[in-house]
Amino acid sequence: MTGLDRSAAVTALSEPQREQAMARYGVLRAHLEDGASLVVAARQAGVPLRTAQRWLARYRESGLAGLARSARSDRGRRALPDQLVALIEGLALRRPPPSAANVHRQVAEIAPGQGWTVPSYSTVYEIVAGLDPGLRTLAHEGTKRYEEAFDLVYRRQASVPNEIWQADHTELDLWVVTPSGKPARPWLTVIEDDHSRAVAGYMVSLDAPSAINTALALRQAIWRKPDPAWPVCGIPGVFYTDHGSDFTSRHMEAVAAELKIRLVFSLPGKPRGRGKIERLFGSINQMCLSALPGYAPRGTPDRAGQASLTLPELDAAIGRFLVGDYHHRVHSETRRAPAEHWSAGGFLPRMPDSLEQLDLLLLTVAQPRKVHANGVHFQGLRYLDTVLSAYVGEQVIIRYDPRDLAEIRIFHDEEFLCRAICPELAGRTVALKELTAARNARRRELRQGLSVRAKVVDQLLAVHQPDYNDPAPARVTAPTESADPDHNAAPKHSLKLYRED
Repeated sequence: MTGLDRSAAVTALSEPQREQAMARYGVLRAHLEDGASLVVAARQAGVPLRTAQRWLARYRESGLAGLARSARSDRGRRALPDQLVALIEGLALRRPPPSAANVHRQVAEIAPGQGWTVPSYSTVYEIVAGLDPGLRTLAHEGTKRYEEAFDLVYRRQASVPNEIWQADHTELDLWVVTPSGKPARPWLTVIEDDHSRAVAGYMVSLDAPSAINTALALRQAIWRKPDPAWPVCGIPGVFYTDHGSDFTSRHMEAVAAELKIRLVFSLPGKPRGRGKIERLFGSINQMCLSALPGYAPRGTPDRAGQASLTLPELDAAIGRFLVGDYHHRVHSETRRAPAEHWSAGGFLPRMPDSLEQLDLLLLTVAQPRKVHANGVHFQGLRYLDTVLSAYVGEQVIIRYDPRDLAEIRIFHDEEFLCRAICPELAGRTVALKELTAARNARRRELRQGLSVRAKVVDQLLAVHQPDYNDPAPARVTAPTESADPDHNAAPKHSLKLYRED
């Protein structure tokens, strides 16, 4: 064997074979390099002389590769019929997953009838354990779990800031005190820049995710922050979310069209690429919430009684963590702090014309209405403005802020007309939620009044209802005599009915 062939043979050795060859060469080194006799070298290494002679012959013939133990030609192959192996694998892939002992018992019953030798339990166990993990997952847990664990996924990676923003909601592992004094778990909405991992905006609320909460978080994300330590702002190119109703609403579609944002939704039931924002939620949970009173991770005893923070206090705590800690902590994947990474390269974000324009798009809801002689009617309220006198009977579009129903904006043929005021609410702010709650409370009060009155009527009717099953005749109580002689006299009628009267 030439030197080139020997080098190729050594390269083809596996790591265990290479280590074994070097160990055997160490036994021969005293003889080959130091000139010691093979007898002395074998004695020092504790190897039989005959074994050392055989190794030396292999080394001289094939070099270092000759000292490695050859792999068995039948390695990885079993002396079992292919149908028997398929039977064992098929039984192991059934639902619910059977144990290896159960598979072995079934094989032991079937094998003699097919003329097969019953395999040992260890052989069956080895075949079951050697099944492809993907095949086992697909068989036992279904397609969805297989796709999550084994499908090759294209991972989006934004190349510049504001190219892609991600948004998501989570219910926090924390109890806060509501304005009514009761404990509740708040919701957190976060918008994250995909490129820098910086948080562009967030929203903490006691209500479940909704379009208005998403709009509030997006408003904070887009507009300039009053804190100079939080530079993230601008209009994103892509807004990547799940298929929640708050993200897929017509309101969000109109906002995206106006701001030239492309909405991208993850496939239903397949939240691919959501790991970045899920990791951010984990960081907030572990590094911020865990130090606050009322923290209660899933699976721990109920700690609602330990709630002491209000929602504004929690909002301030999360803001301090994001701006003061998270944005300046080096990210393990990008190797840069999120705030520094977003600002690098002198990036200039695309901004809306004004904050009023942004509010008009994000925080108002459009509804068609008709102008009546006494104004525009909406939610049982009446809105007036002198400009509306020229549009009585016309169809208009109103825009309103669900948090404040004291004022609405009115448009006609896509042109702004006026801001109409509700006289009943002038000078104060009333949210749609408050108005709905007041209506529901009044309705409950009226129903309670009806219930009380109906109960009284039922009780009185039950008392005065005659019992037709009572055989005893009704007793008529004789009138008692009165001290007044005229009391028991027949009543005198003012109208004369007969001559005798």
